[in-house]
Amino acid sequence: MPIRVCHITSVHPPYDVRIFHKECCSLAKKYEVWLIAPNVEDTVKNGVNMAGLKIPKGRIKRLFHQREILKKALSIDAVSYHLHDPELLPVGLRLKRKGKIVIFDSHEDVPQQLLTKEWLPRPIAKIFSRLYACYEAYALKRFDAIISVTPVIVDRLRKINSKTFQVTNFPVIATTQDNRKWEDSICFTGGVSAKYMHENIINALTGLNVKYRVAGLCDPISYMDTLKALPNWDKVSYDGVLPHSECASYIQASTAGLALLDYLPNVGYRKGSLGVLKIFEYMQAGIPVIATDFDIWKEIIEGNDCGVCIDPHDVNAIAKAINFFMENKEIARQKGDNGRQAVEKYYSWSTQEKILFDIYSSVVEKAIN
Repeated sequence: MPIRVCHITSVHPPYDVRIFHKECCSLAKKYEVWLIAPNVEDTVKNGVNMAGLKIPKGRIKRLFHQREILKKALSIDAVSYHLHDPELLPVGLRLKRKGKIVIFDSHEDVPQQLLTKEWLPRPIAKIFSRLYACYEAYALKRFDAIISVTPVIVDRLRKINSKTFQVTNFPVIATTQDNRKWEDSICFTGGVSAKYMHENIINALTGLNVKYRVAGLCDPISYMDTLKALPNWDKVSYDGVLPHSECASYIQASTAGLALLDYLPNVGYRKGSLGVLKIFEYMQAGIPVIATDFDIWKEIIEGNDCGVCIDPHDVNAIAKAINFFMENKEIARQKGDNGRQAVEKYYSWSTQEKILFDIYSSVVEKAIN
């Protein structure tokens, strides 16, 4: 009988790319995998056993459902539990007391992320950040392994727990046709929020004959009203949330992809993060990337000659980069080819799948043998 392992999320959608399509589907090749996720029917998909939970929306309301999450987790009776949300730390501690193996997957640098939450006044945010950091350290010391996506977070968490590993959000490489259309458009796919500098991008469209195509969930919804009030909104096409399977063809309809993330605390300010999937999705689709000049992104994008890295606050630099690719389609095509080759050679999920297998072999299998 294969070893039974369980992943839990109370925040992410059930078919989240990192949690389901990468980690769970990979582990299902070797283990009996369960995924507890909010508002999904009990079913089996891609070899993963889906176990649904009715979780209300809202941060405070979710905190009162930890007993139900723990009850569901224990009913599955897995050997190990892999947690994906900060609010699940108390569940992890209870599972440890039940003798279970617990792995925590830190998708973000939460203490730093709290400092930028718009719903928290700055003085209160600092207090919450410190309190969370203390509780995080208390919990993670007791867990069997920690996983994160990028060196900045891994280095911090390794000081808390030496069994901290990096499993990066590189894309799953699939055989796709070259359907690049090279239209006079640029695109963005992902969460539509102020941190991706959409206002600066739209302002940079002045005088350019280009369409800005945007797909993804807008959070908060009121942010869309801010964007619609901008003078260049008529050059924007907001296409809502797309199924993951349609993202590649959506990206390939444009000449360049935008990933202008702000210099935020949770990505190490100017250091940047490998946890942002979109730069790799653009590269895999074969279009050049216009991205923030983070140290780690410059190494990837400029090092593989697959795009340009700029200051996301510099509207003139954004306009110049967009216009360059609009006027130089052959250069755009070559940089897109470079990006695709780099992803296939260096930045594919298969490299991270091996790391994930090694973690489970050393942490889960070793513990029960």
